[in-house]
Amino acid sequence: MSHNSSATTLSRPVISTRTSTGVWWGLLGVIAFSFTVPLTRVAVEGLSPLFIGAGRAVVAAILAALALALTRQRFPRGRQWLRLAVVAGGIVAGFPLLTTFALTSTSASHGAVVIALLPAATATAAVIRGRERPRPLFWVLTVVGVIAAVVFAVVQSGGFGSLHWADLLLLAAVVAAAIGYAEGGLLARELGAWQTISWALVVASPVMVLLTVVSLGSGAPSATPLQWLSFAYLGVVSMFLGFFAWYRGLAIGPMAQVSQIQLVQPVMSIAWAGLLLGETMTWTTIVGGLAVILCAGAAVRVRLRR
Repeated sequence: MSHNSSATTLSRPVISTRTSTGVWWGLLGVIAFSFTVPLTRVAVEGLSPLFIGAGRAVVAAILAALALALTRQRFPRGRQWLRLAVVAGGIVAGFPLLTTFALTSTSASHGAVVIALLPAATATAAVIRGRERPRPLFWVLTVVGVIAAVVFAVVQSGGFGSLHWADLLLLAAVVAAAIGYAEGGLLARELGAWQTISWALVVASPVMVLLTVVSLGSGAPSATPLQWLSFAYLGVVSMFLGFFAWYRGLAIGPMAQVSQIQLVQPVMSIAWAGLLLGETMTWTTIVGGLAVILCAGAAVRVRLRR
């Protein structure tokens, strides 16, 4: 599906692409998202991963439905519903559930390094979505970045034979989020930034409510106030308010350029992990993080200079 094939009956984009504020909106979103991994690590100490991954989406969906109703937003049309399902599958269901289960058995700083692949993955999804033909160097750097992330995971796990399933979940989460970001960034130009994530949350809500109910099968959740506060942040900010800024930045674009801002997200997440969780930085974390970030940044820049 080409970029032009997704046009709607709107005569002009909901969000103007003529301004240069996309980077600042993107940065605001990244700051909000940078707390997600450390606070997820806090929450899983007292709450089940299924409850966290699904329940936070339910909290955000309630807020989204209220916002859409109070502002009387128009309903999406035609293929926009299918595209919203793609966004929902990637960032409402896929990324939260996969990262939450992964962080039950790995540190926040480790997760942040693997997730550092996200900028290059988002740029790759944007290239595929727009049927572009970037220079071969783009693909080389992207592959090198993936290899760097895998090597990091292998070294931290103690070898290929002991590579942990959490790393596979984190890599799958990166792919899911990249697809959701790319499609959502395009859709935000038609529906609006906060409207896109709001409709995606509503679309995913039946499944997420069902999963939340299933997670309560063993009894009501019990956690400390800090763990509940972390869960609240994940539902209100990570799943809802943060996307207001992020999708607005992607919509203003250019998408691949704004996606570069994600390169600072793992650095922030690792810093929060040290400050909030007391995690110590090892040389493998530092070297692995730098390698992945540099490869991701180079890949995105090559994509921009096509």
